[in-house]
Amino acid sequence: MVKIGDIELGNFPLLLAPMEDVSDPPFRALCKENGADVVYTEFISSEGLIRDAVKSVMKLDIYEKERPVGIQIFGANLDSMLKAVDIVEKTNPDIIDINFGCPVKKVVCKGAGAGILKNIDKMENLTREMVKRTNLPVTVKTRLGWDDNSIKIIEVAERIQDAGAKAIAIHGRTRAQMYKGQADWSKIADVKNNQRMKIPVFGNGDVSSPEKAIEMRDKYGLDGAMIGRASIGNPWFFNEVKYFIKNNSHKKPPSIYERIVMAERHLKMAIDWKGEKLGVLETRRHYSNYFKNIPNFKEHRMKMVTSDYSVDLYKLFSALKNTYKEVPVLN
Repeated sequence: MVKIGDIELGNFPLLLAPMEDVSDPPFRALCKENGADVVYTEFISSEGLIRDAVKSVMKLDIYEKERPVGIQIFGANLDSMLKAVDIVEKTNPDIIDINFGCPVKKVVCKGAGAGILKNIDKMENLTREMVKRTNLPVTVKTRLGWDDNSIKIIEVAERIQDAGAKAIAIHGRTRAQMYKGQADWSKIADVKNNQRMKIPVFGNGDVSSPEKAIEMRDKYGLDGAMIGRASIGNPWFFNEVKYFIKNNSHKKPPSIYERIVMAERHLKMAIDWKGEKLGVLETRRHYSNYFKNIPNFKEHRMKMVTSDYSVDLYKLFSALKNTYKEVPVLN
């Protein structure tokens, strides 16, 4: 039984990764409904929270049906991070997660995200002080290191654990790699195989199929998989992995009709949460994956990503549901 603090997650849990402009409440709820064991918010700036910035505060919204849910914050200033913990705690999440892995320049140049991998002492101290500040379990997401010449992930994981973190998720690339190349799960396995490690070690990066998730469990011995890009426009992915684990065969993929219904639900939930304009705009990134590899569908997909009004999208979805109601599942 894998646990984050007192939260029981079963054997080999599947976690939705925090993804900027993707892991919002509607998407998290759909992933939870389709098998995700834990969902994380997109990362939230500690500086934005303490300034009461609208965009940062909005990211604190959570639905009860998402639980257990972790709110992820990032920053490099201890005082700001502790004040952010106080603000986050009032929204009553199940977990507080620290982002020590974001590779984006605007984050790392301030010493936050993966930038803190250059200063492991500060990384440990931030974690320790944040753990002291809250009664909620604190988890950490990070990368293998800053670059290939500075990979100290075994030491980092030990010190994060010693500071009181209840779990660590590791992306199998360095900051220098960004998202290029292949994730190196063997170095994450080295952390898990370290006899000093007692907290769960979750793998992240390139979990693109049920077979990959099984490999992460069986070959590399990790405690769970944190899934990111494979879930975009594909919230069914979590249940597909679980079905494969249980049956050693692939779950029947969703039909075109089911994809249309899910995309329409996603749009409605997004509009209900963030309003017409943003709801329509920010759901666009999901459509290409919702309707990937469907023959003769390009024209419809183009309408979805260019329509500015929900009324037009709902008309399109209604017409498509009539067209594809009896169409069998994709092979």
